[in-house]
Amino acid sequence: MKAVTRDRAVSVALVAPSVILIAVFVYGFIGFTGFASLTKWDSLQPDFTFVGLRNFVRLFGTMPTDRFLCDLRNTVTFTVLFLAASIGIGLVLAMLLDRHVKGERVFRNIFLFPMAVSYIVTGVAWRWILSPGNPQIGATGINQLFDAIGLGFLKWGWFTDPTILHIRPDSGLGVLLGHIGLGALASPSVGVSLAMISVVVAATWQMSGYVMAMYLAALRSIPNDMREAARIDGASELQIYRHVILPLFWPVTLSAIIVLGHISLKIFDLVVSMTGPGPAFATDVPAFFMWDTTFRGNNFAQGAAIATILLLLVALLIVPYLVSTNRKERRQ
Repeated sequence: MKAVTRDRAVSVALVAPSVILIAVFVYGFIGFTGFASLTKWDSLQPDFTFVGLRNFVRLFGTMPTDRFLCDLRNTVTFTVLFLAASIGIGLVLAMLLDRHVKGERVFRNIFLFPMAVSYIVTGVAWRWILSPGNPQIGATGINQLFDAIGLGFLKWGWFTDPTILHIRPDSGLGVLLGHIGLGALASPSVGVSLAMISVVVAATWQMSGYVMAMYLAALRSIPNDMREAARIDGASELQIYRHVILPLFWPVTLSAIIVLGHISLKIFDLVVSMTGPGPAFATDVPAFFMWDTTFRGNNFAQGAAIATILLLLVALLIVPYLVSTNRKERRQ
């Protein structure tokens, strides 16, 4: 009995420092951020005067600009395109490698290599590749390649293009192309920032290999007997993938959505190194706005409000997944 008590005490002593550090530096700071978002702390001098939800209200309409609304629009655009491109490309690459092509290890390493690079490096590299150039120096990057191969009509501004593809419900004209400026979101509109496509391209290049690895592992775990039985029944390879393999991929797809969605909601370093907020906030995101507001504008309460909203958005994605996973484990 004494030995069991001693072992339990040693276990608690070993775990306690980690528990205390997490409680203070994770949950404690989350709590402090939430408290700061309800105060008047708008300078280097702390001011904990309680103002309620004023900082949150300002984000959704009473600020001098509609920057936060632009950020939410850009986040939705980036998330949808990033998830679709990464999952689609990753799935195709996994299916191709599952055919046991020659040099599979080489291709697998090539596709996974971008994951070894930080988003800062990725942003710098793709900023050079997608740099559109200017009238003084001419086309650069991929636009220069388009010129060289006779595809000059494909040139455009990439991350410097402020064009917003938007729908105005009150216009009745359907899809329009327009330029958004400060305050342009005061009228009801839902849009897609074309400049965000450049950020999506860079992020997809980095993460599609990760999705490929997940799908390839899932493919290799499917018994060959299942495929052979489908072939004996007369199913083609396309039908095998469509009716046998893809339905088994839902758990992997859900995991990819959770991981990539978490990345997309709090993307920061790629935007900082590649585009910044862009023209008329065309590539701005909430995380960059939070950093800009807090450490450049010294408006700590407003920055804390943005951080709190980001935390809630991530929680809306992660918490249901964790609850569902825990329930499945208990049933098993």
